Amino acid sequence: MVLSDVKLKRYSHGYKVTVLNDSLLQKNRSSFTDILRFNSNLYFKENGYGMVSSPSFRGTNASQTAVIWNGISINSQLTGQTDFNTINTTNFKSVVIRSGGGSVQYGSGAIGGSIHLNNTLSFSPHFDNTVTLSYGSYETKNVSYLSSYANEKLSFNIGLNYIDSDNDYKYLNTDKRNTNGAYYNGSINANVGYVISPKDVIKLYHQTFLGEREFSGTISSPSLAKYEDQNFRTMLEWSHQGDTAFSKLKVAHLQEHFKYFGNKNTDNFTFGKVNTYLINYTADMDLLTNLKLKPIVSYNYYEGSGSSFGDPNRKEFSTTALLQYTPNEKWQYGLNLRQDVTSGFESPLLYSFDVAYEVSDYYTLKLNGSKNYRVPTFNDLYWQPGGNLDLVPETSYQIDLGQDITYKSAKLNLNAFYIKTTDLIQWKPNNSGFWSPENIAKTQNFGAEASLDVSKKIRKHNLSLQFNYAYTVSEDLESNKQLIYVPYHKANMNLAYAHKRMSLFFQHLYNGEVYTTTENLSGRFYSVEPYEVSNLGIAYELFKTKSQQIDISLKVNNLFNTAYENVAFRPMPDRNFNFQIQYKF
Repeated sequence: MVLSDVKLKRYSHGYKVTVLNDSLLQKNRSSFTDILRFNSNLYFKENGYGMVSSPSFRGTNASQTAVIWNGISINSQLTGQTDFNTINTTNFKSVVIRSGGGSVQYGSGAIGGSIHLNNTLSFSPHFDNTVTLSYGSYETKNVSYLSSYANEKLSFNIGLNYIDSDNDYKYLNTDKRNTNGAYYNGSINANVGYVISPKDVIKLYHQTFLGEREFSGTISSPSLAKYEDQNFRTMLEWSHQGDTAFSKLKVAHLQEHFKYFGNKNTDNFTFGKVNTYLINYTADMDLLTNLKLKPIVSYNYYEGSGSSFGDPNRKEFSTTALLQYTPNEKWQYGLNLRQDVTSGFESPLLYSFDVAYEVSDYYTLKLNGSKNYRVPTFNDLYWQPGGNLDLVPETSYQIDLGQDITYKSAKLNLNAFYIKTTDLIQWKPNNSGFWSPENIAKTQNFGAEASLDVSKKIRKHNLSLQFNYAYTVSEDLESNKQLIYVPYHKANMNLAYAHKRMSLFFQHLYNGEVYTTTENLSGRFYSVEPYEVSNLGIAYELFKTKSQQIDISLKVNNLFNTAYENVAFRPMPDRNFNFQIQYKF
């Protein structure tokens, strides 16, 4: 098995790292937003179901969460964010959530944490195929095909996915519906690897996403807006096992493109496009038996064009050194440095450290600290009207203390964190009546997280429980008020039971109140009320042989038909159903 982002595993011993494996991703027909909402501590702000979805990681904003595809960042150079409703996860081997600052390893934006989308290529001989069909409420249709083939020299996998939905759910307690929420999208995820020699492997990764969405309005203000997304990502990687080092050379091209129609019935639109060209070289060296060094050299060139921000470009060059020291089986030490040279900005020297100490077979202590940053995006600088060419990069300092406790089939993770950010970029109305970004805010984020994972097998009965809780304070240091759309409390629970061919699961999410104004007032016009929502699913293994398997499943979302909002005045769906059949051969 060959993992593209090796540094995620080897240089994160002192960090909290959560892995969502491929079985969860393939069985769950939910959006990527829902998968993370119900299986992690991340909070998501979603402008109506299926609309723009942005995360808050430990109280930071969406542009301070890095999304990493096979080792490289795919955050938009326009907004600094990744829209999680434009990512299909069915062909990823795993999704990994790395909590804490990661700018040294992953560059601008990795302040709250990073989310890693990993493809793997196995050279063990096999030929596997999976076809999945699902149909649900609001005329929601989803079809996907996954195929993986390998021999000792060649490895190949491809995933095709298409989904469309009228998404016209009822607004509970009203006589209205989500009348402008329809969406459809298709994606291709293809990866191939070839063993050139015992020391050389070449791999090609590609991902395409094409989507169109109507943009829902609010409960009192209907919308006719429409948005089109096009994302293309291609990366060529060459790995070489030398006599003194294992090296990798990556060359990549990324393109993001959007069109926004204020009225879907007209041909008038605004557009934006960015091409990213990247070259990255890394080497893994054993300086001593217990001392590893990983130097990284990277060059990125960004070239944009758009109807509201002209034709900007940016060059970035970075050098990074990751050092890992393992004096014995109990201790792990990491020390990392990074220096960027970015056109138009003075980038700070970044550093991070992490320590892991195995107190006993059941108890591990972890500590990490870092200095992180985020450079202004093209929209921040050049958007007209409102862009601000005088912006400077955000700077963040943080520290995280973690405890891992394992006993038999139970695992408990406890983390406490503190983050302080200066020169935070915020968009505010200016004297001319336009919204414009400024480096004005200083914020502090602190809180605690707990994750529990328990599994138990009694004869042929399998039980599992997963629980996550986060308490987060995210304050503007000038006003001492909680930042908008950051809940103090968020928790979720997943309970699963399996017996022979049948399996059941129950999901429950609690999301605390979030403020929608800086004054932190409660009430319908100033905050979004806390809510609880539950899902229930049942699956049955209809047929299974050594080479074939057919599974059917039914999922009920919003089991108790709860009326709730994730963003003010934008209701989320009522009770809805999804039926799925999956054929593996």
